[in-house]
Amino acid sequence: MFFEHSEQRHAILRRVKILILSASMNDPSNSDFLSDRAAEGIKQIDPNAEITKIRLKDIPLEQFSLKFYDTATPVEPAFADLEKKMKEANGVIIATPVWNFSVPGHLKNLIDRIGAFGLDAQTRTRGTLGGKPFFLIFTGGSPGPAWPALQAMTTSHMPVSIKYFGGTMFDTYYEGKSTAGAGVFKLVVDQRPDSIAAVKKKAEAFAKVVQTFADTGSLPLSMKAKEKMYSIGQRIVKKLT
Repeated sequence: MFFEHSEQRHAILRRVKILILSASMNDPSNSDFLSDRAAEGIKQIDPNAEITKIRLKDIPLEQFSLKFYDTATPVEPAFADLEKKMKEANGVIIATPVWNFSVPGHLKNLIDRIGAFGLDAQTRTRGTLGGKPFFLIFTGGSPGPAWPALQAMTTSHMPVSIKYFGGTMFDTYYEGKSTAGAGVFKLVVDQRPDSIAAVKKKAEAFAKVVQTFADTGSLPLSMKAKEKMYSIGQRIVKKLT
């Protein structure tokens, strides 16, 4: 009984925090729908998890310029709040559509703006996110086989930026053919139980990684190995530039 109460108390004190950034401009939205299913998967593993979702369409941000690397530059209250939430989060999910072979412009702008706090102030070359795990959800109009052949390549700046900022890529999910027909854009993934189940399963695995990260400040060994290889690659690139 004491052990059970101790475990419950530990879960409450830990209070894992997960931030979801939803980049779609549409309502209803396929990528936003899947982000909600991911949240459900997380809750299956960690009912006490504190999940916050921010829809980027609700926080218009000024376009990035180098002035934002100056700490004296004032920022929008909404951006300051997003920065606070990202720093406090133990894990981050980004859900986005793929339009014309890339993510929406406002998400790319956010990635640029994150450099103001995601990189060290002295050199802007060292990530500051401390290994925080990220899970990316993409939806697009092309079928699944197009992901490794083309779509993943055109959106590769997303995971590369996350790693550069010091985050860790947990996994990526791509949902293809997110249209009702040629030129017909509407919610369709709600009718795809296999896709919903797949997102939830990945989110459950993500929740376990985030729990470990929240408890220990560390990542599973398999993820550490991937990050070590990336760090070696970064050091080589820096020596060459």
